[in-house]
Amino acid sequence: MKTSLAWTILIIAGFFETGWAIGMKYSDGFTKLWPSIFTAGFMLISVVMLTFSLKVLPVGSAYAVWTGIGAVGTVILGILLFKEPYDLFRLFFILLIIVGIIGLRVIK
Repeated sequence: MKTSLAWTILIIAGFFETGWAIGMKYSDGFTKLWPSIFTAGFMLISVVMLTFSLKVLPVGSAYAVWTGIGAVGTVILGILLFKEPYDLFRLFFILLIIVGIIGLRVIK
């Protein structure tokens, strides 16, 4: 597998991580059937894709990017979907995570 494909798979895995984090909120402690199924499916897809990317990428960088994408996506969707609070400081620190993700991709 080429490095560029591994990064693409990793980025998609990060989006699936965001999906399962948001799904957990909708599943209401895994008490709602369809959101729970959605969440479990996204968890599985996310971890399997991370595993594939680890065939090529360093585990430390890949894991940091995977969790970073999940964290940024979850914060953004939390603000948009659940009206979670946001302010300049919160957005600044989210920006720092994004810069870290980009930095890890640039240095490979």
